[in-house]
Amino acid sequence: MLEPTVTPRPSVVALAASILLLGPVLAGCQREEAAPAPEPEPVADPTSVVAVAPAPVLDRAGLLQAMDVAVSAYAAGREVGGDSLVGRRFVVRQAFGCTGPTPPAATATAGNGLAAWSWGEERRNLKLSLAPGDWTGSPLIAGGSDTWEAVEGFWLARPWLRTDECPGAQGDPLASGPAAPSPQTMGLAAVFEQDGSRIGRRNGRAYDFTVRGEGDQPPAPPAQGYRLVLEGRMAAFADGRAIRCRAASPDQRPVCIGAVQLDRVAFEDAQGATLSEWRGG
Repeated sequence: MLEPTVTPRPSVVALAASILLLGPVLAGCQREEAAPAPEPEPVADPTSVVAVAPAPVLDRAGLLQAMDVAVSAYAAGREVGGDSLVGRRFVVRQAFGCTGPTPPAATATAGNGLAAWSWGEERRNLKLSLAPGDWTGSPLIAGGSDTWEAVEGFWLARPWLRTDECPGAQGDPLASGPAAPSPQTMGLAAVFEQDGSRIGRRNGRAYDFTVRGEGDQPPAPPAQGYRLVLEGRMAAFADGRAIRCRAASPDQRPVCIGAVQLDRVAFEDAQGATLSEWRGG
């Protein structure tokens, strides 16, 4: 006798199929719920101090470039924006004595603000000398007399030359006779405030150093000249700017002066060895 066959109802079959299909999904959800939550990103402390790198020390090229900007702005009748030079440190080297000694008569001229060297008596030694100029009454310094008791000036020779080495260009062989040097147009004014420290002020005295030979032999003349080193910080004129320019005519190249607090003056040989130095207070 045959047993009766029971056929499942469609609703029961559909429910079973749904359970089979949802099984992996539910298992996946359980695995996702079991995964650990990511750690929160650290929040920066608003009170933390951010270190700012100091401005680079100005060298000869950097200082002359800043003066070129001031020259162009002055000639165009504009003013350079907020002066970021004030307070910047500088170490400026420039070559001098590249073409040989200066005649003693010219060396004796005090206050020209240029370094030079000359032979001593009977060429037994040679003398390095730099006499700062007295720029206290200069029109370029006008407006600083209320706070500055004295101003001593130093010219930046050959401002078109960015390096601190002797010039490599030779004179024009077709030129007739020696050519006169160009007028000085860029310089540094070492300022001394009223009732301030007098250490470092020269008061008309030159920076002098004597180079001697070995034994009875006189020193050899320098093939690549010597180096003058000026080191300190940029100061500000009464208008808050570190550089001031003036020109008597729009057709003349402006003369620009940087106000500085001078910390060190030194003479070096062409290899960078210090021969003598003077430090301020």
